[in-house]
Amino acid sequence: MASDDWGSIYKELGATPIINAIGSLTLLGGSVPVPEVREAMDRANGAYIPLMELQEKVGAAVAEMADVPAAYVTSGAGSALTLATAAVMAGDDDAWIQQLPDTTGMKNEILIQTRQRYWYDRCLELAGAKLVNFGSEDGTTTEDLEASIGPNTAAVVYYATEQYPDPKALSFEDTLRVAKDHDLPVLVDSAGQIYPLELFGKYVRAGADFQCIAAKYMGSAQSTGLALGTKEMVRKISLHSFVGYEGRRIRGIGRPQKVDRQEMMGVLAAVRRWMTMNHEERLADSESKSRAILSHLQGIPGLTAELINNVIGHQAFGLTLTIDPQVAGMTGRDVVARLKDGDPPIWTRVRDGEEQIIIHVFGLRDGEDDIVGQRIAALFRR
Repeated sequence: MASDDWGSIYKELGATPIINAIGSLTLLGGSVPVPEVREAMDRANGAYIPLMELQEKVGAAVAEMADVPAAYVTSGAGSALTLATAAVMAGDDDAWIQQLPDTTGMKNEILIQTRQRYWYDRCLELAGAKLVNFGSEDGTTTEDLEASIGPNTAAVVYYATEQYPDPKALSFEDTLRVAKDHDLPVLVDSAGQIYPLELFGKYVRAGADFQCIAAKYMGSAQSTGLALGTKEMVRKISLHSFVGYEGRRIRGIGRPQKVDRQEMMGVLAAVRRWMTMNHEERLADSESKSRAILSHLQGIPGLTAELINNVIGHQAFGLTLTIDPQVAGMTGRDVVARLKDGDPPIWTRVRDGEEQIIIHVFGLRDGEDDIVGQRIAALFRR
Protein backbone atom coordinates (compact mmCIF):
# COMPACT_ATOMS: atom_id res chain seq x y z
CA MET A 1 0.00 0.00 0.00
CA ALA A 2 1.03 3.66 -0.30
CA SER A 3 1.80 3.96 3.44
CA ASP A 4 1.23 2.33 6.82
CA ASP A 5 -1.20 5.16 7.55
CA TRP A 6 -3.53 4.07 4.70
CA GLY A 7 -7.11 4.21 5.93
CA SER A 8 -6.05 4.51 9.59
CA ILE A 9 -8.64 7.20 10.35
CA TYR A 10 -11.35 4.66 9.42
CA LYS A 11 -9.67 1.73 11.12
CA GLU A 12 -9.59 3.67 14.39
CA LEU A 13 -13.39 3.64 14.26
CA GLY A 14 -13.54 -0.05 13.49
CA ALA A 15 -14.56 0.69 9.88
CA THR A 16 -12.86 -0.99 6.91
CA PRO A 17 -11.25 1.09 4.13
CA ILE A 18 -11.30 -0.39 0.64
CA ILE A 19 -9.48 -0.13 -2.68
CA ASN A 20 -11.84 1.45 -5.20
CA ALA A 21 -11.61 -0.25 -8.60
CA ILE A 22 -15.12 0.82 -9.62
CA GLY A 23 -14.47 4.50 -10.30
CA SER A 24 -16.34 7.59 -9.19
CA LEU A 25 -19.06 5.85 -7.20
CA THR A 26 -21.21 7.84 -4.77
CA LEU A 27 -21.47 4.85 -2.44
CA LEU A 28 -17.68 4.84 -1.94
CA GLY A 29 -17.15 8.58 -1.51
CA GLY A 30 -17.10 9.68 -5.14
CA SER A 31 -13.88 11.66 -5.38
CA VAL A 32 -10.59 12.74 -3.86
CA PRO A 33 -10.38 16.57 -3.88
CA VAL A 34 -7.19 17.57 -5.67
CA PRO A 35 -4.57 19.83 -3.97
CA GLU A 36 -5.82 22.97 -5.72
CA VAL A 37 -9.32 22.34 -4.43
CA ARG A 38 -8.17 21.56 -0.89
CA GLU A 39 -6.09 24.75 -0.85
CA ALA A 40 -9.03 26.86 -2.04
CA MET A 41 -11.32 25.31 0.56
CA ASP A 42 -8.78 25.95 3.32
CA ARG A 43 -8.41 29.58 2.26
CA ALA A 44 -12.18 29.98 2.24
CA ASN A 45 -12.22 29.06 5.93
CA GLY A 46 -10.46 32.32 6.75
CA ALA A 47 -13.52 34.57 6.51
CA TYR A 48 -17.30 34.47 6.32
CA ILE A 49 -19.12 35.89 3.31
CA PRO A 50 -22.79 36.30 2.34
CA LEU A 51 -23.49 33.20 0.27
CA MET A 52 -25.92 34.91 -2.09
CA GLU A 53 -23.08 37.17 -3.20
CA LEU A 54 -20.59 34.32 -3.37
CA GLN A 55 -22.93 32.20 -5.49
CA GLU A 56 -23.24 35.10 -7.93
CA LYS A 57 -19.49 35.73 -8.15
CA VAL A 58 -18.48 32.07 -8.40
CA GLY A 59 -21.23 31.40 -10.91
CA ALA A 60 -20.11 34.29 -13.09
CA ALA A 61 -16.49 33.07 -13.04
CA VAL A 62 -17.49 29.48 -13.92
CA ALA A 63 -19.83 30.70 -16.67
CA GLU A 64 -17.02 32.69 -18.27
CA MET A 65 -14.68 29.71 -18.26
CA ALA A 66 -17.40 27.42 -19.63
CA ASP A 67 -18.56 29.96 -22.22
CA VAL A 68 -22.19 29.80 -21.11
CA PRO A 69 -24.51 32.62 -20.01
CA ALA A 70 -24.75 31.59 -16.35
CA ALA A 71 -23.76 28.96 -13.79
CA TYR A 72 -24.70 28.02 -10.24
CA VAL A 73 -23.00 25.76 -7.68
CA THR A 74 -25.29 23.02 -6.37
CA SER A 75 -25.12 20.11 -3.96
CA GLY A 76 -24.16 17.66 -6.71
CA ALA A 77 -25.64 17.16 -10.16
CA GLY A 78 -28.73 15.56 -8.61
CA SER A 79 -29.50 18.76 -6.74
CA ALA A 80 -29.14 20.72 -9.97
CA LEU A 81 -31.75 18.48 -11.61
CA THR A 82 -34.19 18.94 -8.73
CA LEU A 83 -33.76 22.72 -8.71
CA ALA A 84 -34.17 22.87 -12.49
CA THR A 85 -37.47 21.02 -12.38
CA ALA A 86 -38.65 23.36 -9.63
CA ALA A 87 -37.62 26.31 -11.78
CA VAL A 88 -39.54 25.17 -14.87
CA MET A 89 -42.68 24.45 -12.84
CA ALA A 90 -42.89 27.30 -10.32
CA GLY A 91 -40.57 29.78 -12.01
CA ASP A 92 -40.11 32.99 -10.04
CA ASP A 93 -43.57 33.04 -8.47
CA ASP A 94 -42.86 33.11 -4.73
CA ALA A 95 -46.27 31.67 -3.84
CA TRP A 96 -45.65 28.70 -6.13
CA ILE A 97 -42.05 28.37 -4.94
CA GLN A 98 -43.36 27.89 -1.41
CA GLN A 99 -46.14 25.59 -2.58
CA LEU A 100 -43.80 22.95 -4.01
CA PRO A 101 -43.74 19.96 -4.01
CA ASP A 102 -47.50 20.49 -4.35
CA THR A 103 -47.82 21.38 -8.04
CA THR A 104 -51.52 22.24 -8.07
CA GLY A 105 -52.13 24.87 -10.76
CA MET A 106 -48.71 24.41 -12.36
CA LYS A 107 -47.51 22.61 -15.44
CA ASN A 108 -45.77 19.67 -13.83
CA GLU A 109 -45.00 17.05 -16.49
CA ILE A 110 -41.39 16.45 -17.54
CA LEU A 111 -41.08 14.44 -20.75
CA ILE A 112 -38.38 11.77 -20.92
CA GLN A 113 -37.60 9.10 -23.48
CA THR A 114 -38.52 5.58 -22.41
CA ARG A 115 -35.06 4.49 -23.55
CA GLN A 116 -33.48 7.16 -21.35
CA ARG A 117 -35.11 6.25 -18.05
CA TYR A 118 -32.24 5.81 -15.63
CA TRP A 119 -31.37 5.41 -11.95
CA TYR A 120 -31.04 9.15 -11.27
CA ASP A 121 -34.19 10.38 -12.97
CA ARG A 122 -35.68 10.21 -9.48
CA CYS A 123 -33.99 13.58 -8.87
CA LEU A 124 -36.33 15.07 -11.48
CA GLU A 125 -39.35 14.08 -9.40
CA LEU A 126 -38.30 15.37 -5.99
CA ALA A 127 -39.72 18.87 -6.49
CA GLY A 128 -43.12 17.38 -7.36
CA ALA A 129 -42.70 16.85 -11.10
CA LYS A 130 -44.28 13.91 -12.90
CA LEU A 131 -42.17 12.03 -15.43
CA VAL A 132 -43.97 11.16 -18.65
CA ASN A 133 -42.38 8.64 -20.99
CA PHE A 134 -42.34 9.03 -24.76
CA GLY A 135 -41.21 6.56 -27.36
CA SER A 136 -40.62 2.91 -26.51
CA GLU A 137 -37.82 0.50 -25.70
CA ASP A 138 -37.59 -0.14 -29.43
CA GLY A 139 -36.79 3.46 -30.29
CA THR A 140 -37.93 7.08 -30.28
CA THR A 141 -39.02 9.41 -33.08
CA THR A 142 -39.81 13.09 -33.32
CA GLU A 143 -43.44 12.06 -33.77
CA ASP A 144 -43.31 10.32 -30.38
CA LEU A 145 -42.14 13.53 -28.75
CA GLU A 146 -44.72 15.64 -30.58
CA ALA A 147 -47.52 13.32 -29.48
CA SER A 148 -46.46 13.43 -25.82
CA ILE A 149 -46.62 17.22 -25.49
CA GLY A 150 -49.73 18.35 -23.68
CA PRO A 151 -51.18 21.24 -21.67
CA ASN A 152 -49.29 20.18 -18.50
CA THR A 153 -45.89 19.77 -20.16
CA ALA A 154 -43.31 21.83 -18.27
CA ALA A 155 -40.09 20.70 -19.99
CA VAL A 156 -38.31 17.97 -21.92
CA VAL A 157 -35.29 16.24 -20.39
CA TYR A 158 -32.41 14.69 -22.33
CA TYR A 159 -29.88 12.27 -20.84
CA ALA A 160 -26.48 12.85 -22.46
CA THR A 161 -23.99 9.98 -22.79
CA GLU A 162 -21.71 10.93 -25.64
CA GLN A 163 -19.20 8.18 -24.91
CA TYR A 164 -21.90 5.55 -25.46
CA PRO A 165 -24.49 7.06 -27.84
CA ASP A 166 -27.77 5.23 -28.24
CA PRO A 167 -28.61 4.96 -31.96
CA LYS A 168 -32.27 4.21 -31.18
CA ALA A 169 -32.81 7.22 -28.95
CA LEU A 170 -34.01 10.56 -30.26
CA SER A 171 -30.95 12.78 -30.69
CA PHE A 172 -30.34 15.88 -28.64
CA GLU A 173 -30.63 18.00 -31.79
CA ASP A 174 -34.05 16.59 -32.67
CA THR A 175 -35.21 16.80 -29.06
CA LEU A 176 -34.16 20.45 -28.92
CA ARG A 177 -35.81 21.32 -32.23
CA VAL A 178 -39.18 19.83 -31.35
CA ALA A 179 -39.16 21.27 -27.83
CA LYS A 180 -38.32 24.76 -29.03
CA ASP A 181 -41.02 24.57 -31.70
CA HIS A 182 -43.41 24.26 -28.74
CA ASP A 183 -41.63 26.87 -26.57
CA LEU A 184 -40.63 24.21 -24.05
CA PRO A 185 -37.45 24.36 -21.98
CA VAL A 186 -34.90 21.57 -22.47
CA LEU A 187 -33.06 20.15 -19.47
CA VAL A 188 -29.94 18.06 -20.06
CA ASP A 189 -28.41 15.67 -17.55
CA SER A 190 -24.77 15.75 -18.61
CA ALA A 191 -23.24 14.95 -15.23
CA GLY A 192 -20.16 13.23 -16.61
CA GLN A 193 -19.80 15.08 -19.91
CA ILE A 194 -16.69 17.09 -19.08
CA TYR A 195 -14.15 15.93 -21.67
CA PRO A 196 -13.27 16.82 -24.38
CA LEU A 197 -13.59 20.33 -23.03
CA GLU A 198 -16.06 21.38 -25.73
CA LEU A 199 -18.64 19.15 -23.99
CA PHE A 200 -18.47 21.40 -20.93
CA GLY A 201 -21.46 23.65 -21.58
CA LYS A 202 -22.04 22.28 -25.08
CA TYR A 203 -25.77 21.71 -24.66
CA VAL A 204 -26.47 25.18 -23.31
CA ARG A 205 -24.46 26.77 -26.11
CA ALA A 206 -26.51 24.70 -28.56
CA GLY A 207 -29.79 26.02 -27.16
CA ALA A 208 -30.71 23.96 -24.09
CA ASP A 209 -31.92 25.94 -21.10
CA PHE A 210 -29.97 23.90 -18.57
CA GLN A 211 -27.35 21.22 -18.17
CA CYS A 212 -25.88 19.80 -15.00
CA ILE A 213 -22.35 18.66 -14.24
CA ALA A 214 -21.02 16.66 -11.28
CA ALA A 215 -18.02 18.59 -10.01
CA LYS A 216 -16.65 15.50 -8.23
CA TYR A 217 -15.42 14.26 -11.60
CA MET A 218 -13.03 17.22 -11.78
CA GLY A 219 -11.50 16.66 -8.36
CA SER A 220 -13.96 18.70 -6.32
CA ALA A 221 -15.80 17.39 -3.28
CA GLN A 222 -18.36 14.68 -4.03
CA SER A 223 -21.10 16.89 -2.59
CA THR A 224 -20.77 19.55 -5.31
CA GLY A 225 -22.17 20.09 -8.79
CA LEU A 226 -23.01 22.76 -11.33
CA ALA A 227 -26.12 24.03 -13.01
CA LEU A 228 -25.20 25.68 -16.31
CA GLY A 229 -27.85 27.51 -18.28
CA THR A 230 -29.45 30.62 -19.58
CA LYS A 231 -29.40 33.63 -17.31
CA GLU A 232 -33.15 33.33 -16.82
CA MET A 233 -32.99 29.65 -15.89
CA VAL A 234 -30.13 30.11 -13.45
CA ARG A 235 -31.85 33.14 -11.90
CA LYS A 236 -34.92 31.00 -11.22
CA ILE A 237 -32.80 28.15 -9.88
CA SER A 238 -31.25 30.59 -7.41
CA LEU A 239 -34.70 31.56 -6.13
CA HIS A 240 -35.46 27.91 -5.28
CA SER A 241 -32.08 27.22 -3.68
CA PHE A 242 -31.05 27.14 -0.04
CA VAL A 243 -29.65 30.67 -0.21
CA GLY A 244 -32.93 31.86 -1.66
CA TYR A 245 -34.67 30.20 1.28
CA GLU A 246 -32.45 31.97 3.83
CA GLY A 247 -31.53 35.18 2.02
CA ARG A 248 -35.01 36.02 0.68
CA ARG A 249 -36.92 34.26 3.46
CA ILE A 250 -38.87 32.30 0.84
CA ARG A 251 -39.26 28.65 1.74
CA GLY A 252 -38.24 26.79 -1.41
CA ILE A 253 -37.59 23.07 -1.80
CA GLY A 254 -33.82 23.60 -2.11
CA ARG A 255 -33.21 24.31 1.57
CA PRO A 256 -31.82 20.82 2.44
CA GLN A 257 -29.36 20.98 -0.48
CA LYS A 258 -26.86 23.22 1.20
CA VAL A 259 -23.45 24.16 -0.23
CA ASP A 260 -20.97 26.00 1.96
CA ARG A 261 -18.48 28.70 1.04
CA GLN A 262 -15.58 26.22 1.10
CA GLU A 263 -17.33 23.97 -1.41
CA MET A 264 -18.18 26.88 -3.72
CA MET A 265 -14.56 27.98 -3.84
CA GLY A 266 -13.50 24.36 -4.27
CA VAL A 267 -15.73 24.03 -7.33
CA LEU A 268 -14.27 27.20 -8.80
CA ALA A 269 -10.74 25.87 -8.27
CA ALA A 270 -11.70 22.51 -9.79
CA VAL A 271 -13.16 24.09 -12.93
CA ARG A 272 -10.17 26.42 -13.31
CA ARG A 273 -7.80 23.45 -13.02
CA TRP A 274 -9.86 21.32 -15.41
CA MET A 275 -9.90 24.03 -18.06
CA THR A 276 -6.13 24.60 -17.92
CA MET A 277 -4.59 21.23 -17.01
CA ASN A 278 -2.64 18.94 -19.32
CA HIS A 279 -5.27 16.36 -20.22
CA GLU A 280 -2.80 14.33 -22.25
CA GLU A 281 -0.91 13.65 -19.03
CA ARG A 282 -4.15 12.80 -17.22
CA LEU A 283 -5.17 10.36 -19.95
CA ALA A 284 -1.70 8.84 -20.09
CA ASP A 285 -1.82 8.17 -16.35
CA SER A 286 -5.24 6.48 -16.65
CA GLU A 287 -4.03 4.35 -19.55
CA SER A 288 -0.87 3.40 -17.69
CA LYS A 289 -2.82 2.24 -14.62
CA SER A 290 -5.24 0.30 -16.82
CA ARG A 291 -2.41 -1.42 -18.67
CA ALA A 292 -0.69 -2.23 -15.39
CA ILE A 293 -3.77 -4.16 -14.28
CA LEU A 294 -4.06 -5.76 -17.71
CA SER A 295 -0.45 -6.98 -17.58
CA HIS A 296 -1.33 -9.29 -14.68
CA LEU A 297 -4.37 -10.78 -16.41
CA GLN A 298 -3.03 -11.93 -19.77
CA GLY A 299 -3.19 -15.62 -20.67
CA ILE A 300 -5.29 -16.73 -17.70
CA PRO A 301 -7.66 -19.57 -18.68
CA GLY A 302 -11.28 -18.60 -18.26
CA LEU A 303 -10.56 -14.85 -18.10
CA THR A 304 -10.63 -12.40 -20.99
CA ALA A 305 -9.37 -8.93 -20.07
CA GLU A 306 -9.69 -6.11 -22.58
CA LEU A 307 -8.61 -2.48 -22.43
CA ILE A 308 -11.37 0.14 -22.66
CA ASN A 309 -10.16 2.82 -25.06
CA ASN A 310 -12.78 5.45 -24.25
CA VAL A 311 -11.44 8.90 -23.31
CA ILE A 312 -14.76 10.80 -23.50
CA GLY A 313 -16.43 11.93 -20.31
CA HIS A 314 -15.13 11.59 -16.78
CA GLN A 315 -13.64 8.08 -16.56
CA ALA A 316 -10.99 7.37 -19.13
CA PHE A 317 -9.75 3.89 -20.04
CA GLY A 318 -10.31 0.95 -17.68
CA LEU A 319 -10.84 -2.76 -18.33
CA THR A 320 -13.61 -5.16 -19.22
CA LEU A 321 -13.31 -8.61 -17.64
CA THR A 322 -15.27 -11.53 -19.06
CA ILE A 323 -15.26 -14.78 -17.09
CA ASP A 324 -16.05 -18.21 -18.52
CA PRO A 325 -17.56 -20.09 -15.55
CA GLN A 326 -17.03 -23.46 -17.19
CA VAL A 327 -13.28 -22.90 -17.28
CA ALA A 328 -12.75 -20.64 -14.28
CA GLY A 329 -15.14 -22.42 -11.93
CA MET A 330 -16.63 -19.10 -10.86
CA THR A 331 -18.74 -16.30 -12.26
CA GLY A 332 -18.08 -12.60 -12.50
CA ARG A 333 -20.21 -12.06 -9.41
CA ASP A 334 -18.12 -14.66 -7.56
CA VAL A 335 -15.00 -12.68 -8.46
CA VAL A 336 -16.58 -9.46 -7.18
CA ALA A 337 -17.54 -11.12 -3.88
CA ARG A 338 -14.13 -12.73 -3.34
CA LEU A 339 -12.30 -9.47 -3.99
CA LYS A 340 -14.50 -7.77 -1.40
CA ASP A 341 -13.67 -10.50 1.10
CA GLY A 342 -9.93 -9.93 0.72
CA ASP A 343 -7.58 -7.82 2.83
CA PRO A 344 -7.81 -5.02 2.00
CA PRO A 345 -11.20 -5.35 0.27
CA ILE A 346 -11.21 -4.44 -3.41
CA TRP A 347 -14.50 -3.19 -4.74
CA THR A 348 -15.51 -3.98 -8.30
CA ARG A 349 -18.97 -4.65 -9.67
CA VAL A 350 -21.11 -6.36 -12.27
CA ARG A 351 -23.94 -4.04 -13.28
CA ASP A 352 -27.53 -5.25 -13.19
CA GLY A 353 -28.39 -7.16 -16.35
CA GLU A 354 -24.74 -7.65 -17.29
CA GLU A 355 -22.15 -10.36 -16.75
CA GLN A 356 -18.89 -8.50 -17.32
CA ILE A 357 -16.84 -6.78 -14.65
CA ILE A 358 -15.95 -3.20 -15.55
CA ILE A 359 -12.87 -1.83 -13.80
CA HIS A 360 -12.12 1.90 -13.73
CA VAL A 361 -8.94 3.48 -12.40
CA PHE A 362 -10.48 6.86 -11.44
CA GLY A 363 -10.37 5.94 -7.73
CA LEU A 364 -7.02 4.11 -7.65
CA ARG A 365 -4.04 5.64 -5.91
CA ASP A 366 -0.50 5.05 -7.15
CA GLY A 367 0.45 1.41 -6.69
CA GLU A 368 -3.10 0.17 -6.24
CA ASP A 369 -3.32 -0.76 -9.93
CA ASP A 370 -0.75 -3.52 -9.41
CA ILE A 371 -2.52 -4.70 -6.26
CA VAL A 372 -5.81 -5.00 -8.15
CA GLY A 373 -4.20 -6.92 -11.01
CA GLN A 374 -2.32 -9.26 -8.69
CA ARG A 375 -5.34 -10.00 -6.54
CA ILE A 376 -7.56 -10.80 -9.51
CA ALA A 377 -4.91 -13.05 -11.03
CA ALA A 378 -4.48 -14.84 -7.71
CA LEU A 379 -8.16 -15.81 -7.66
CA PHE A 380 -7.71 -17.75 -10.88
CA ARG A 381 -4.62 -19.56 -9.63
CA ARG A 382 -6.41 -21.14 -6.68
